[in-house]
Amino acid sequence: MSEPVFDLTIIWAAIIAFGVIMYVLMDGFDLGQGILFPFAPNEDARDVMMNSVAPVWDGNETWLILGGTGLLAAFPLVYTIFLPALYIGVFLMLAGLIFRGIAFEFRFKARTSRYLWNWSFAGGSIVASFAQGAVVGAYIQGFAVENGRYVGGALDWLTPFTVLTGLGMVAGYALLGATWLIMKSEGEVQEWAYKITPPLLVAVMIVFAIISIWTPWVDSFVADRWFSGITPIYILPILAIACAWKISSSVRKRRDGSPFVATMGLFIFTYLGLLASKFPYVVPPSYTLWDAASAHESQLFLLLGLLFVIPIVLMYTAWTYWVFRGKVRAGEGYH
Repeated sequence: MSEPVFDLTIIWAAIIAFGVIMYVLMDGFDLGQGILFPFAPNEDARDVMMNSVAPVWDGNETWLILGGTGLLAAFPLVYTIFLPALYIGVFLMLAGLIFRGIAFEFRFKARTSRYLWNWSFAGGSIVASFAQGAVVGAYIQGFAVENGRYVGGALDWLTPFTVLTGLGMVAGYALLGATWLIMKSEGEVQEWAYKITPPLLVAVMIVFAIISIWTPWVDSFVADRWFSGITPIYILPILAIACAWKISSSVRKRRDGSPFVATMGLFIFTYLGLLASKFPYVVPPSYTLWDAASAHESQLFLLLGLLFVIPIVLMYTAWTYWVFRGKVRAGEGYH
């Protein structure tokens, strides 16, 4: 039997990795609005924050569905291990997203109970963001696996390291939300967003530094990958630091779009650094991409369908952002 011309496992890994980073970038800034909600200067500012993401927030979660279903189809072993290991973390994430979504719809219609929906929107966003960061931390530290099954406890994912990665994700999404608000608002709200961006950037970089130092102690494979000599992956943290400098510089110069674009770059290069650190393990420290992959025929069949879906999702996402490309004013919405 001849070998396949293309390694579909690598293609699927790239598709899922793309779906994950698209979700982080797209849903990250509207989760960031919720994280910042309690600290907004007034109710008009909260209206602007919600209106800035109202046309796009539910579409952003398409990427979460795409990444999740793709993972199940292409790497079923990942689900077999991850779900028992991360039941509570995944439940918290989904519960937070549900609370956030309900609060989003009801806040616009509420009068006397609006403050309750404000707190629901903020709480759901914070819980969902923390859970996502903790899940990433659990992936970094690895899972107790025997014979293709998770054998650890229900709370093994919750450690000081994963708490730090969870808090780092909350800070990162808040930074993404603040720079989005710089780009989409004006006047008092924009000035407030300019004011909070530098301390959020400092918090993110502190957590980034601590995690970068801590991770090699958590995983010896990562230590070997980074400290076995000078390799091309060292360009990734350098580029991430350059993005952080660009954020700071753009805020000082009162630029509108540059802080948000640079923040997305910070997320992308950090994410690529994580992938480079763990490749080719998809269930560390035991299983590689090829160990966890489904049959070649299954991957090919599903890939043919996905080749139609992804361009459509990209096109309607781009169209939505183009239509709602302007600034948001209090009491008026987009203009």
